[in-house]
Amino acid sequence: MGLTSSTVVDAPRSEVFSWFQRPGAIVRLTPPWMPVHIKREATDLADGTAVLGFPLGLDWVARHRGAVPPAQFVDELDSAPLRWLVRWRHTHDFEVVPPDHTRVIDRIDSNVPAGLLKSMLAYRHRQLTADLAARARAIDGGMRPLTVAMTGSHGTIGTALAALLSTNGHRVIRLVRGNGDGPDERRWDVENPEPGLLRGVDAVIHLAGASIAGRFTPAHRRAIRDSRIGPARQLARLAADTPNGPRVFVSASAIGYYGPDRGDEVLGENSARGEGYLATLVADWEDATEPAAAGGLRVVNIRTGLVQTPAGGMLRLQYPLFAAGLGGPLSDGHQWQAWIGIDDLVDIYHRSLYDPELFGPINAVAPEPVRNHEYSATLARVLHRPMLLRVPALGPRLILGEEGTKELALASQRVVPRRLTDLGHTFRHSDLRSALRHLLGRTGPAPN
Repeated sequence: MGLTSSTVVDAPRSEVFSWFQRPGAIVRLTPPWMPVHIKREATDLADGTAVLGFPLGLDWVARHRGAVPPAQFVDELDSAPLRWLVRWRHTHDFEVVPPDHTRVIDRIDSNVPAGLLKSMLAYRHRQLTADLAARARAIDGGMRPLTVAMTGSHGTIGTALAALLSTNGHRVIRLVRGNGDGPDERRWDVENPEPGLLRGVDAVIHLAGASIAGRFTPAHRRAIRDSRIGPARQLARLAADTPNGPRVFVSASAIGYYGPDRGDEVLGENSARGEGYLATLVADWEDATEPAAAGGLRVVNIRTGLVQTPAGGMLRLQYPLFAAGLGGPLSDGHQWQAWIGIDDLVDIYHRSLYDPELFGPINAVAPEPVRNHEYSATLARVLHRPMLLRVPALGPRLILGEEGTKELALASQRVVPRRLTDLGHTFRHSDLRSALRHLLGRTGPAPN
């Protein structure tokens, strides 16, 4: 059984083939709804091996061979027991389309039903096209290869971001809590970082921090705060004190800065701080990066909205419920949700590295926030499921407590990306429906 699918991308063939050769390509092309994680990437398309981890401890070992740069490479399944059950040969062809375009052709010879493969290939082609377009915009905006030190690189956002950066030609050095493994990992002591930790680094991206989700007990509050304020301040000081070190310091932040409920007020970066625990936490978190700014670094605080990906966060929890027809709005559904697709989020982080116009707080949200009932209706429609249920506020209160419910589950924040909009930033998905259809592989005809 065979399946062939192709797309034309706006980039020369040599550039497209080089993109596939760089670390992170397989991460960028793996659909987020698939139950798979990348355990190892192939380092050579002519004779390398990638390992993908599936449920039940099964590993899919893809052996690359037969590369003819920049025209073709092949991967074949080479792992027991899967190869006893599954036939798989995937040929990647690249054809020149004058003047400077490339036809990317995927030819799969397999006994896997074609219906299971079509959405995967469609996602890969959309993602490749969008990543190459974002790369072209970055080059036009002054991007050059950088060495970027990153904390939190193994989280949901960090994994996607590290892959985007490396496929764009940057070197990513992962700052890890344990012993560093290889030249691109360094051990990071959060309380007392080594003086040479950031030596040879052009920019720092600081993502690490304990999950905010949970009941706001004193212990949980301490964990949230201690994992953010002190480490951010120590890292910012080190960045400022490193001779010939980083010139840019980009730190995660959150729209919790604006407080849990501002009504229908449209919130831009210049809007006043709100009230509540998270508003205070986020303000202190951003203040902790001040040593880097005082040292002359350009500091960017990425105030992130509700990140959309079935690989993590809110959508990961809601996806199976809505897919089963059991989803619905929370409470009265009137609360505003400022959301962003994960690929748009990592684009913003990337732009923060090279665009001198980005500094201070940046709202990393899509241009069109929605109310919770609209979010729920859109997700149900994308999944072709009814929306029959409404989740009473009592449900999250049992899990998160009164304060956690107010600050998280029922938070209403009509946040807009005013700074990015003023700079003419291009969003891959400015509307929720297109973002969810891409992320969930539901791009076929939808009901009216």
